[in-house]
Amino acid sequence: MTNIAARLRARRAEARTRRAINRAIDNAATATMRQELTAIAQTRSRRR
Repeated sequence: MTNIAARLRARRAEARTRRAINRAIDNAATATMRQELTAIAQTRSRRR
């Protein structure tokens, strides 16, 4: 059971992070900042 609970917690944490990144991209002040955040998010998703 703990393995299932750990997976659920990890999934929720990933979802929270994804939402935070999307929010930051949406609220970025400039197009350049948006591109930088998008590049960082893509790099992090490739590492997994």
